[in-house]
Amino acid sequence: MPRRHWAGSASASVLVLFLGAASAFGQPAATIDSTLGVPLPEQPELRILKGDAPIEHLDVPALPEVTVKVEPEHADEPAMVTGTVSPSARPEAAVPALEAPTAPASTPGVDDGPVVLDIPEIELPPSDPALVPAAKPEPAPQPEAPVPLRAAQPPETVIPPPDLPKVVVELPVPGPLVPEITEHAAAAVALQRLPERERGEILAAYQANGNKPFWIDGKGWSETAKLLVARLERSSEDGLRPTDYALPVFEASDKVSLAEADIRLSALAVLYARDARGGRIDPRRLSKLITPTLYLPTATEVLSELTAVKDPGVALAAYNPPHQGYLNLKAKLAELRKHQDDTPMVRIPAGPELKLGMRDDRVHLVRARLGLGPSQEPVFDRSTSTAVAEFQKQAGLRANGILSPQTIAALGTPVTARQQQDIIAQMERWRWLPPDLGERHIIVNVPEYQVRVFDHGKIVHQARVIVGKPDSATPIFSHKMDHVIVNPSWFVPPSILKKEFLPGLAADPEYAAKRGYVVTRRGNSISVRQPPGERNALGWIKFMFPNEHAVYLHDTPNRRLFAAEKRAFSHGCVRVDNPFLLADQVLGPQWTTERLKRLIGSGERMIKLPAPLPIHLVYNTIVVDNDGRVTSFDDLYGFHRLVRQALEQRADASAAPAAKTREAAARR
Repeated sequence: MPRRHWAGSASASVLVLFLGAASAFGQPAATIDSTLGVPLPEQPELRILKGDAPIEHLDVPALPEVTVKVEPEHADEPAMVTGTVSPSARPEAAVPALEAPTAPASTPGVDDGPVVLDIPEIELPPSDPALVPAAKPEPAPQPEAPVPLRAAQPPETVIPPPDLPKVVVELPVPGPLVPEITEHAAAAVALQRLPERERGEILAAYQANGNKPFWIDGKGWSETAKLLVARLERSSEDGLRPTDYALPVFEASDKVSLAEADIRLSALAVLYARDARGGRIDPRRLSKLITPTLYLPTATEVLSELTAVKDPGVALAAYNPPHQGYLNLKAKLAELRKHQDDTPMVRIPAGPELKLGMRDDRVHLVRARLGLGPSQEPVFDRSTSTAVAEFQKQAGLRANGILSPQTIAALGTPVTARQQQDIIAQMERWRWLPPDLGERHIIVNVPEYQVRVFDHGKIVHQARVIVGKPDSATPIFSHKMDHVIVNPSWFVPPSILKKEFLPGLAADPEYAAKRGYVVTRRGNSISVRQPPGERNALGWIKFMFPNEHAVYLHDTPNRRLFAAEKRAFSHGCVRVDNPFLLADQVLGPQWTTERLKRLIGSGERMIKLPAPLPIHLVYNTIVVDNDGRVTSFDDLYGFHRLVRQALEQRADASAAPAAKTREAAARR
């Protein structure tokens, strides 16, 4: 073989051996590049170390040496140079020429000079950095601790944080009087007539405010507190007693007295609001027939409102009744206080009661006090007794014409002062009504024997009524009428059953049947019912507002009684004159008088009202109209007198604590 041809074959063999050695380190099933036709190197395995575990030794086998031995075809040809080719990296320069060893003899016709292998530079495909291991770097210093490998992550986008405003945190500093209020609140809130629940709510209000003062600003009352104080000082304008709201006295330099004054002012404001709504006396203690629902505000409601408005004095005054009847009485009270009493004062000595026909030297003084002319004999005659009875009526006393110790005490009171007391007692009964009477409502004034229907403050219907007798009084309360019954049956109430029917049935078993009543017995109980009809005690219609007293408004077969001036004839219910006209007002236009009357005699029929209608049974013995004229009515059941006495007793009971408060303030 010619030497040049032999050299080319050797070069090709070297290339094949080199590529075979390079692929020997891969996996048996190596991936072959489709373009170049050569196996691709395996991707290095990525190992993630756990925690601080030491790096394990990677057992990478050393590359074997590849020996290329070139021998001539003939034995007499000199041997080729053997060497080692490393497949680790692409050679940086051309492979140096290989020289054959010097032959001992030359062959004729053959060039015995050195043979140079012209091996071209091997062109390898571009290496992928991710697939080809990097060249072994220079040994670096061993790190102190192993660094765990992390998976490749996309480059992070660094967003600079925005410029935030500086936040200044100030620690709360205890406000003025906080320690003093915390220590003395429980004692300062203890008013005699303030319920325990309200005291607790006042203390809770201060705690919610951080025990900071509501009314003290600096070393005295704040501007809003001065408005509140002014209202308490003018409490007499609404018939209340200023002594019940005696303002605390404090020293500007004394923190304890300032704290106590702040708490006491809050307590007095709560007490005023409750008194304005009728909290001074409990009506139910006066009589079991006086059962209004009082709308007494809580301390939380009062303080929440007063501390949230610019003028707490106006807000506090608004707890008084807003009704026109009350406002007219208030105006009349102010008018009476402007005029001095010109009635000559005559002191009548105490003594035994004087009745008609009795002789006593005090008769001359009594006649002088009542404005009667002198008499020759000191006889308590009919004219004197009549004048005394008229005075007793005006004074809210029992008008029996007897000169009793109570009457003598009332005669010793100036006329104007007595009138003021009467008006204040009447104002107190207005506090029993709800603040909102209803846009449409019914008022039955028992002492006046009248019923009125109001629509947005205007009277749209008025009629005479018959009320309960003094021994079976009509109760005083508010409720809502919700239905009427045409052709009603009357079930005899227990009081009448006990007084009339049971004794009659004991004497005559047919007592009820003879009078058209039906008796029903169930065991030991018995009920008596009067069926609907012309003689039914309820007439043809009744107006229902279910209540604890079992009273209602109704018709009556005995209509001639409406002609009487004083109409206290019933057993407690209210009989209405022309009841179908009242039905027109409460049932609406769908139920006219003609339509209702067509139902008479056709059986009992219940008709619902379009909407519940408030009804108020009141006891107004003194009425002042919009022009200031005063009208008085008989104290039919003595309720007016009971209210006056209760207010006077309340005044006496509160006088002693007020005196102690003044003494304590004086000592300070």
